[in-house]
Amino acid sequence: MQVLWPQTNTLWGRVQDYIQLTKPRIILLLLITTTGAVWLASQGEPDMDILLTTLVTGTWAAGSANTINCLYDRDIDQIMVRTQRRPIPAGRIRPGQALGFAVVLAVAAFGLQTWRVNVLSALLEWAGILVYVLVYTHWLKRSSPQNIVIGGAAGAIPPLVGWAAVTGELSACAWILFAIIFIWTPPHFWALALMIREDYAQVGVPMLPVVAGSEQTAQQILLYTLLLIPTSLLLVYPCGVVGGLYALMALTLGGIFLYKVFQLFAQPEEVKLARSVFKYSIIYLMLLSLGMGLDRWPLMHTWQNVLVQKAVHWWG
Repeated sequence: MQVLWPQTNTLWGRVQDYIQLTKPRIILLLLITTTGAVWLASQGEPDMDILLTTLVTGTWAAGSANTINCLYDRDIDQIMVRTQRRPIPAGRIRPGQALGFAVVLAVAAFGLQTWRVNVLSALLEWAGILVYVLVYTHWLKRSSPQNIVIGGAAGAIPPLVGWAAVTGELSACAWILFAIIFIWTPPHFWALALMIREDYAQVGVPMLPVVAGSEQTAQQILLYTLLLIPTSLLLVYPCGVVGGLYALMALTLGGIFLYKVFQLFAQPEEVKLARSVFKYSIIYLMLLSLGMGLDRWPLMHTWQNVLVQKAVHWWG
């Protein structure tokens, strides 16, 4: 039985409903990783027209994918308490309206990115939409506990978009950025799944905690986190696009991440620990992306060179 919430009667209310369909909090994290890739590919001196255009079209493309996800999942969103107030299950936006909105966003993203930047980055944005909609939402989400692992490739595409926007190609370093997000995704989403396991069980979505239990999920989170730390350092060597500042931040952030995951591993049924891992995983990715930007910032390079020269003089 559909629960109908009060209709939105104002223009701003309607705008808010459509914004809610795009899941803006998820998009923000995607834009941060895109910015990090643009910053690295441009060696700390990005073309602002390329950066801003890519962020705008990335917002539209991700918003399109998220809207289609909301459209496809409206049946289970109607059942879960935490999602019943979303615009489609609440009856504030009709499915046809949502689909039209998603199509407009996808077409606009491709057109503007192709015109202002390049076709490769535009095609990659569309690849992100297709992977999220077809591979994750349609194929894997309701059929496999590995849905997040494979479907997580969609969230790892934005750094490829950022790199391609600057260089017009995809180097090995771009794929390392992809790998970082790809490996980060399971610990992030499985921690969330541990928090809301009952919701997923209620609607028959086979998230790993539902199928395998909390203990095995915590083990998998630990394994992926252990893999994430050395993967993040590949940007230092052999890629060489970042230096000591990023390496220090990556090791520090990774160490804190690992500490929190070990706590969860010791008490996998403790929801507060799962929530701590989930929240920190967001902070980790944001600060890691910031570390990339700071490391490539020309002024930061000047400071580092001065410090190195002073250290050499002191110890010499």
